[in-house]
Amino acid sequence: MGHWLAQPGEARVTTHVKRFDPVYWTVDFPRPMMAATTTPGPHSLKVDCVFYRQNDLAGLIWAAEDTFDHPLLAYETRRDFRGCTLAFRWQATGMMLLDAINGPTLTIEGRDALGAPKSWFVRLWNSANGTPNDAVVTLDFDALTGGFTLPAEADPVFAGDIDRMFISLVPPGFTDLDLPLANAVEASVTLSDIKCDGPGSVLKLGDVLVPAHGLSIATGYDDAYNQTPARLIRNALHLGYRGSINHYVGMSHYMRLEPSGPGLYASLTGGALNAPCAAWHADFAAKAKDAGFGLILSLSYELFEAHCWNDWKQRAFNGDPALTGYTPPSALLSPANTGAMNYLKAVARAFVQIAVSAGHAPRFQVGEPWWWVMPDKRICLYDNAATAALGGNPVAINDVTATLTTAQKNLLDAAGAILAASTAALVAAVRLDHPGCEALLLAYLPSILDEAAPEVKRANVPLGWAAPAFDVLQLEDYDWVTTGNTGASARGVTAATARLGYPVGEQHYFAGFVLASQDKAQWALIDAAAQTGRARGVAETFIWALPQVTRDGFVHFDEEIEAMQAFDDVAFPLAIGKGARVSPGFSTQIVTTGTGHEQRNADWASGQLRFDAGPGVRSEADLQTLIAFFRARRGAARGFRFRDPYDHSSNAMTGTPTAADQLLGIGDGVRTAFPLVKHYGDVEPEVRRITRPVAGSVIVSVNGSPVVSGWTLGAGGVVAFTTPPATGAAVRAGFLFDVPVRFAEDTLTVDAETFLAGDAPDVPLIEVRED
Repeated sequence: MGHWLAQPGEARVTTHVKRFDPVYWTVDFPRPMMAATTTPGPHSLKVDCVFYRQNDLAGLIWAAEDTFDHPLLAYETRRDFRGCTLAFRWQATGMMLLDAINGPTLTIEGRDALGAPKSWFVRLWNSANGTPNDAVVTLDFDALTGGFTLPAEADPVFAGDIDRMFISLVPPGFTDLDLPLANAVEASVTLSDIKCDGPGSVLKLGDVLVPAHGLSIATGYDDAYNQTPARLIRNALHLGYRGSINHYVGMSHYMRLEPSGPGLYASLTGGALNAPCAAWHADFAAKAKDAGFGLILSLSYELFEAHCWNDWKQRAFNGDPALTGYTPPSALLSPANTGAMNYLKAVARAFVQIAVSAGHAPRFQVGEPWWWVMPDKRICLYDNAATAALGGNPVAINDVTATLTTAQKNLLDAAGAILAASTAALVAAVRLDHPGCEALLLAYLPSILDEAAPEVKRANVPLGWAAPAFDVLQLEDYDWVTTGNTGASARGVTAATARLGYPVGEQHYFAGFVLASQDKAQWALIDAAAQTGRARGVAETFIWALPQVTRDGFVHFDEEIEAMQAFDDVAFPLAIGKGARVSPGFSTQIVTTGTGHEQRNADWASGQLRFDAGPGVRSEADLQTLIAFFRARRGAARGFRFRDPYDHSSNAMTGTPTAADQLLGIGDGVRTAFPLVKHYGDVEPEVRRITRPVAGSVIVSVNGSPVVSGWTLGAGGVVAFTTPPATGAAVRAGFLFDVPVRFAEDTLTVDAETFLAGDAPDVPLIEVRED
C-alpha cells in the first residue's frame, strides 16, 4: 500500500466535458440563508433556496478554474469563453422574476481586452424568450452585452479572459437592506436543456480511475454544501473508494430557522430540515446508491452557535458556553437538555428516512458525543438542565487534569450516565421508524481518553456505551496521527477496546484529517495510520475526509498502482562524480497585469530535482552496466536511489553529519515520530523531506545531547522514539541521504560512434516525490 499527492495537470487519462455541464456548477451565499444545487437529469440542474433576509442573495457559479475536483479528475482551466453559446430553459418558483429590476443577472468577473480587472452585469431577461418565470435564455459570448437597458446602457463583454461568472438568485422582496423578510421564502429554479455549442465549448476532463482499494471515504455537508452530489460521488468512485460513505450531516446548514428577537434559531416548524438540505441529501443518497456505495449518516451534538438556543448549550461552572475554536464557532449541545435532545431526535429521523427512501439500509452514527472540555481544561457540565440532573448543586471541576476528589469523580460518573442515556434515546428514536437500524458510535480518542486527564473517561467514555449498546464502535485519533504520536494511538485504541468491549470486527477506524492545505505532508502519516487500522482487522477503515482529499490531491493505492509506483531500494550503479548535471526546479504561475506588475504563485512547496547521469558512463563496461540497470528498472517504471554529488548531507551540502545539523521538531511530551528534514535558506526556508537516508548514517540529539538508544529509524526516514521527548525539547539529527529518482524516459539511446569518440550519452533522471 502507498499514497501519492497529485498536482494539478498530472492527469494522464482524460476525457471531454461540455462547458457548463450541470455537475460542475456550484452555489454560494451568505448566512443565514441556505441554497443547494442538484442534477435531476443529464442536462439539467436545480437550485433550491430558502431566504430569511431582504438582502439574501445566492450565486449559481461557473468557474474557469476547477478548485473543487481532485487534480486527477478536474476540468482544464480555460479562461477564454469566446466561441461559446450557452442556452438553457429557465423555470423558477418563488424567485425574483426575470424581468424585475433586481431580476436574475449574470455577473462576469475577469479582465478587459487590455488586461484590466473588470466585471460585467448581464441581465438575463435581455437574452430571454418566454415569460418572466419560464423562458429560454441564450447567451452568445461573442456578442454578449452587459447593462440593464439596451442599447442605451450597453457594456460589451470581453469574453477572452474570464475567471468566473454567477447568476444571482434573490427573493421577490429583495432590497439592499439587512432586514428580515416578513416570512421565510422557499424558492427554486431549474435550468434544463442546458446546451453549450461552438468551437470553445469543450473542455478536457481528468478521467483517472484508481483501482478499488480497501479503504472507505468520509465526507461532510458543511464542507460540500456548495457542490452537486454527483460531483462528490464521482470523485469518491474514481479515487478507488468503495463500501460505505460515512457522511456527517453537519452542524451549520441543515436546520430550519425561526426568528426570536434579532436572531434566527433552530426550529422544527415545518419539518426538521430546510428544503435545500433535504433536496441535496435526497440526491446525494440516490447517487450514492446508484454508484454502489452504502451510506452511514452521522449527526453530532454540535450546532452553529448563532442559531443555537442559549439553554441548549453546555456551560462551564462560571456559565461560559461550550464553543469550538472555529470562526464563527459552533456550540456543544447539553445531553441533559430535553429541548436540544428532542431536536436531535427529529433531525436524525428525517435524515435516516431520506437514506431509506433512496434504497439504503438504515445506518445511523452518533458522532462524537461528549461533555466539552475547554482549552483551559474546564469541563462543561453546568448548564441549567445538567445542573438539575446532577443534583442541583454539583461540585465544581475547573481543571480536569488536576487530582480530583471522590465527589468530583462521582460527578463525572453521573455525567457519563446522562450522556449514555441521551445517546441511547437518540438511537431509540431512529429505531421507532426503522427497528433494524444499525447504530454506530464515533468516539474521538484524543479528547475522551486524554492521558493528561485520565478521569475524563468517566464522563466521556461512559460504561453505558459498552457492547452491545451500539452495533459498531468507530474510533478516530487524527490529532495523534498528524503529530506522529503512534504510541498514543495504540494506547488509546487498546484502552477504548478494553473499556467498552467491542471486538475488533465490530469496530471502524477513521484516519485523518488534514485541516490546512499547507500541512498536506501529514497525509503520509494518515496513510500509514490507515494501513495500521486495516492490519488491526477492523471492519472498515475510512479516510476523513473527501473535501480535504480532493483539495490536496491525496491518492491511496494498493497493489495494482503500487506496482507502477514501485521503488527498488538499490543505488544507481555508476559513480557520477562532479561531472553530473543537476537541475533543481520549481513550478511558479506568473501573471502580468495590465499595469506591468507580476502576481506569482508557487505551486510546489519544495523543488523537484532533475539529473543527467550520462557523465558517469565512461567505458563500454559502464554502458553495459547502465543498460542492465535500465532494463531491471523497466525503464521509468521503478524508482531507485541516486547520490546527488552536490547535496547529500545534513551538514551544509556534503559535510560530515553531526547530531545537531537539522531541527526535526520540538517535543510536546506526547509526540514520538519525527520525520527527517533538511532546511534550505533563512527567510521562509524550504523544508525538504528526506525519505531515503543512508543506512547507519543517522545520528540523533535531544536538547543538544546525543541519543544512542531509545529510538528507531522507520520507513520513509522517520525517527520514532520509544518515549516521547519532553515538552520544549529540540529534536535534531544528522545524516547522509540519497535522492529517490526514476529514469525520466522509457527509452535509452546511445550513439555508438559519438560515444566512442568521447561524448557522454543523455541519461535523464527525475526525482520521485515520496512525502
